[in-house]
Amino acid sequence: MPEISRFLGIIVFMLYDDHCPPHFHAEYGEYKISVEIQSGIIQGRFPKRALRAVMEWYEINQNRLLEDWKLAEKHESLKKIPPLE
Repeated sequence: MPEISRFLGIIVFMLYDDHCPPHFHAEYGEYKISVEIQSGIIQGRFPKRALRAVMEWYEINQNRLLEDWKLAEKHESLKKIPPLE
């Protein structure tokens, strides 16, 4: 589970050899979601406050997330993305 960011108790990561469309995963306690990078479609469940934080972070970092997805496809090291402040 290559971690790309961590903030407010939320861990954001991508998986190598993951299926399309490009997406990232986030975990918060026992809650898990995946978010499509280009559309913002969410699968899974998160508490509202944590979900708002992830989506704010996603909006700020959408281009960086796509860059990391391309790196993951090539099995290259992912770049850390700054946490939400």
